[in-house]
Amino acid sequence: MSAHAVIEAPTSCAVLPVVGSDTLVPLVDGRSVPYANLDVAASAPALQVVADRVNEVLPLYASVHRGAGYLSQVSTALYEAARQTIGAFVGAREDDVTIVTRNTTDSLNLLAGCVPVQADGSPGRVLVLDVEHHANLLPWQRTGGATVLVGGATVAETLSGLRAELARFPYALVAVTGAANGTGESRPLAAGGAAAHDAGARVLLDGAQLVPHRGVSLAASDVDYVAFSGHKTYAPFGAGALVGRRDWLDSGTPYLAGGGAVRNVTLDGTTWQSAPARHEAGSPNVIGAVALASACDALAALEPGELVAHETELRARLVEGLEAIDGVRVVRAWADAVDPVGVVTFSVDGSDAGLVAAYLSAEHGIGVRDGRFCAHPLLARLGFPAGAIRASIGVGTTGEEIDRLVTALRTWVSEGAKARYEVVDGCWVVSDDPRPLLQVAGLSGLFATAAAGNITAAVGCGPAPA
Repeated sequence: MSAHAVIEAPTSCAVLPVVGSDTLVPLVDGRSVPYANLDVAASAPALQVVADRVNEVLPLYASVHRGAGYLSQVSTALYEAARQTIGAFVGAREDDVTIVTRNTTDSLNLLAGCVPVQADGSPGRVLVLDVEHHANLLPWQRTGGATVLVGGATVAETLSGLRAELARFPYALVAVTGAANGTGESRPLAAGGAAAHDAGARVLLDGAQLVPHRGVSLAASDVDYVAFSGHKTYAPFGAGALVGRRDWLDSGTPYLAGGGAVRNVTLDGTTWQSAPARHEAGSPNVIGAVALASACDALAALEPGELVAHETELRARLVEGLEAIDGVRVVRAWADAVDPVGVVTFSVDGSDAGLVAAYLSAEHGIGVRDGRFCAHPLLARLGFPAGAIRASIGVGTTGEEIDRLVTALRTWVSEGAKARYEVVDGCWVVSDDPRPLLQVAGLSGLFATAAAGNITAAVGCGPAPA
């Protein structure tokens, strides 16, 4: 898939069919409408071809790698073929390793244990920006070798600050986002990567948002490592990937201690495998890996530039609609950012972000994300410590869904909500919600789990604690 080619006649129809695109959800007025899923940046629905592939291979599932049975051999072949497909999708070089993980967070925690220590035994230095989401911030902070650089008002200013910091100390790794989780904005990979390599550092690309929207090539970009998630890449079956240079992964601390990661075990010690097995202890997620590989194949098969054109058209349509509404402001990190992916964050003057999101769901059947998007430092720096609202576009998004969101926000500003809302366990909900639950086994209430565990403060429904 080409990242920059342009389709002459973009369309506002879905690019690929996704599971659940025709799901009806109830509104507080008693109607049911098709769900408008504008929260794909958090977790994207499964592509229909991915779901079909999972159904195809489930009867073939068995133990992997050490099973003598026929289906064990089939499952092993499926898993290893998926590994090759996943690596190829992100342009893996001949000597690169593809490790199947759970998600981007898992991948970056794994890599954090592989960064070589300094000559004095202290943690290897890692440079990150404050625009990173928590998956690409917390693992480095925990190792003790992280320096967090505050981004500038522009991409150019941020790159200048990056070069200056790289000149101050010898860094082992520069960990950067491909597209910001909070705003969808990206930076020129070539410029940032060249600055890091010129200073003797390697480059880790957090591809959680970039890979499913634009694609990445390690070989073409000369990035050293990329991490991404299946659940954001239309394969929400519990797999992600870390792909990159072998030497650190072969010598780094095994991510999990257990079977499959070892060559030999005695009571006196353990001899570990090289990567990827070194970091894949336990029974691997065969179905998740196959699902992710299927999604990679489907995205790679799109016409060059088709996905970019789709997202560019719908994003522009959304931004134009939002900026035409009094009191609605689009949140941007950089004034000169180019080629943003299909993620748009905004605020509504005088309105709590969680309340607006609850209104959009209950009265219009629209799903968006509210809060701080696992990017607390960035939202605080941009002036939104209590959070904002994020709408995100994917292969299944249509122009009608974008128009529904804009119309609903215009109604909110001019007329307000029809239903009554209150805060329960930190989240806005409809008072005496009349909507019936969908008939799903084990579901007794929309907020039953959250209320029982009181987890809403942890997941970020409310503003930052005082």
